[in-house]
Amino acid sequence: MKELIHIIEDDSSVRKLLEETFKEYDFNFISSESKKNAMVMYLSHNPNLLIVDLGLPDGDGKEFIRNIREISKVPIIVLTARDDEKEIISTLDAGADDYITKPFSVKELLARIRANLRRNIQNENISDIYNCGELQLNISTRDISLKDEILKLTPIEYDLLKYFILNANKTLTHKQTLNEVWGTGYQNEMQYLRTYVNILRKKIEEDSTRPKYIKTISGVGYRFCSNKED
Repeated sequence: MKELIHIIEDDSSVRKLLEETFKEYDFNFISSESKKNAMVMYLSHNPNLLIVDLGLPDGDGKEFIRNIREISKVPIIVLTARDDEKEIISTLDAGADDYITKPFSVKELLARIRANLRRNIQNENISDIYNCGELQLNISTRDISLKDEILKLTPIEYDLLKYFILNANKTLTHKQTLNEVWGTGYQNEMQYLRTYVNILRKKIEEDSTRPKYIKTISGVGYRFCSNKED
C-alpha cells in the first residue's frame, strides 16, 4: 500500500504544487486548509506523514502539532516561510520532526519525506539492537559498544547517547534533549548538556574537535549522524 501524505497548507498555489508533485512521484495524499479540518481529516484517514504550514487561518500550526503529538508519533515536516531561529526551535520543541523554509526545493522535500518515512518504519520494528556506524546499542544489556569494544559510560552518559542513537539524523533542540534525558525542570540547564556532549565526543569520536557523530546545530541543538557523513 502506498504511503498517505497529509498536506496542511492554506496557500492554494503551494498546495497545488505539492499535490502535483505527489501525483508525479506516486504518493497518495489528502489536503487541508485549516487546523480544524486537518484534525478531522487526520483522525478519519490516519496518514503516514504530515506536511504542516505554520500560518494557518484558524491558528498557529505549532498548536496543531502539539495536539497531534498528544495522540500520535506520526512524522511531521513543517514547510513554512518563517525562518527565524527562535521559531525553528519552538516548532521542533512542539514536536515537529523536520523544518523546511519557503521557497523550497522539491527534490529536498522529497528526500526529507522518504527519510522520515523510512525512519518511522524502522521505529515500528521493535528491536533490542541498534547500529549507527561503528556504534552499537544493546537495549537489553544497556551496553553501547564502539568497534565491538563496550564503552565505559555513566548512567547519564548512557541515557544521552542512547537518546541520540534512537533519534539518529534528527535535529534535536537543547530543550528536547534536556527534557528527555534529565527530565522536567532541567530544560534550561545548558551547561549540563554541553558538558556531557563533550565527554561523549571524547569517548566516541576519532577527533572530538571535529565530530563525525554528534554534530552541533548552531543556536538550535545537536544532530546525531548515523552515517558519519560531514
